[in-house]
Amino acid sequence: MNKRQYPCDVCDKPFKNITKLTEHRRSHTGEKPYPCDVCDKSFTKNINLTVHRRTHTGERPYPCDVCDKSFTQNIHLTVHRRTHTGERPYPCDVCHNAFADSSSLIVHRRRHTGEKPYPCDVCDKSFADSSSLNVHRRRHTGEKSYPCDVCDKSFADSSSLNVHRRRHTGEKPYLCDVCDKSFAESSTLTTHRRTHTGEKPYLCDVCDKSFTNSSSLNVHQRTHTGEKPYPCDVCDKSFTENINLTVHRRTHTGERPYPCDVCDKSFTQNIHLTVHRRTHTGEKPYLCDVCDKSFTNSSSLNVHQRTHTGERPYPCDVCDKSFTHSSSLNDHRRTHTGEKPYLCDVCDKSFAKSWTLTVHRRVHTGEKLYMCDVCGKSFVNCSSLTVHRRTHMGKDI
Repeated sequence: MNKRQYPCDVCDKPFKNITKLTEHRRSHTGEKPYPCDVCDKSFTKNINLTVHRRTHTGERPYPCDVCDKSFTQNIHLTVHRRTHTGERPYPCDVCHNAFADSSSLIVHRRRHTGEKPYPCDVCDKSFADSSSLNVHRRRHTGEKSYPCDVCDKSFADSSSLNVHRRRHTGEKPYLCDVCDKSFAESSTLTTHRRTHTGEKPYLCDVCDKSFTNSSSLNVHQRTHTGEKPYPCDVCDKSFTENINLTVHRRTHTGERPYPCDVCDKSFTQNIHLTVHRRTHTGEKPYLCDVCDKSFTNSSSLNVHQRTHTGERPYPCDVCDKSFTHSSSLNDHRRTHTGEKPYLCDVCDKSFAKSWTLTVHRRVHTGEKLYMCDVCGKSFVNCSSLTVHRRTHMGKDI
């Protein structure tokens, strides 16, 4: 057997044949001798060009024999089949996660080591895998080369497009083997499974908190650094998460894309619609394990549980007060800054809290939601009703 090897004269890496060595050298020289005749991309290998051309032709020569999906590469089909079989042949030797393909395992290991070998050449960010770097670069260029063929949205990467398409089809191909829930993304299923196992493998290196997924850890770490990398292009606010920026923009546009199918209300976020629907159904699926109270959403339960534990995890950085939830802290901070960001669109008054604006608006609309059950009088706010009820105390009714 011929065991001759051909070492690279730059990095000493050995190769079994001269062809592989020639291809490898291009990683040092940057040479890409295989240009696409449709777009301006070029490739180091002819096989990569062949696969790339299928993005123009739509050819997917590798069909799945279980579902109706097909793929541009055989390796993608092999990995896809594991979504049907549940096979995860690549286990992590640090935690008990396992993966359907070796590349996912390699990227996952970097979460334990902290390695981020792919730096951006525009800003100072680095990434654990090349695909994340490529997607990130498009934030600088604004490129969104993957359009949806149903609506007018476009995406920076193909995986985001594939996930988006499932919003149109309703497809949720990733099934939980513990409960009956299904998901549009495998990563969402992986995170969901941890609700059954209680696993929180992503540890903060500043405090002792841990998280079920890396994105939650990244967002949490910004509470220590103060980083808010998502600025609004209308006002001077910035946000720790892109989704918060997206929702905030709707305060400028007035957009409420989630309408209730029972009443005429609509909402800026789908989660708010989900919680609102429970006012019609009476559903309160979040039960306190200390007392018998139940809640329409998990955040209300979390805040309530602090009445049992006494926990106040949101301290003010100006005075010594602490609060049970972040919104109370945000409201409190305005007592120091004097900020009143909630403007009435009828008169020139502004308010430090959104609910104060909501109550104030009733002065203009005449709406009185709080009715006395003794005399029938109505009031703009709950506190006025409470004061009024005292006028009945001690009277014979």
